[in-house]
Amino acid sequence: MDKIQIKGLEIFAYHGVNPEEKENGQPFLLDITLWADLSRARRSDDLNDTVNYAAVRKTVQRVFTAEKYNLIERAAQAVCDGILGEHPQVEEVRVTLKKPEAPMNAVFDYVAVEVAEARPKGGGGQ
Repeated sequence: MDKIQIKGLEIFAYHGVNPEEKENGQPFLLDITLWADLSRARRSDDLNDTVNYAAVRKTVQRVFTAEKYNLIERAAQAVCDGILGEHPQVEEVRVTLKKPEAPMNAVFDYVAVEVAEARPKGGGGQ
């Protein structure tokens, strides 16, 4: 399986459990890895045969800012769900969501969660 990576995507949003986080907002950084079969695109050189990462970025921006989540775990899952729901070529997605301005009384680079979700394999119907 091939992969596409989007690293360091910065999005300003209003996630957090503290009222000031939901009111003032803060920047978040996302690293997104997409797994898909890119063999056709490697041969055709046609955008229609690959995962359009600009379209994925738009999905991520819309989904990530649509709600104010308490937990970054939930925000990261929403991104995974949005990508899998809108980009059928993507078989699996991994999102690392970094919160560099998390309200902690300490010196640190960022707090992060990493979540992954795969498209269900096979039929599995009745």
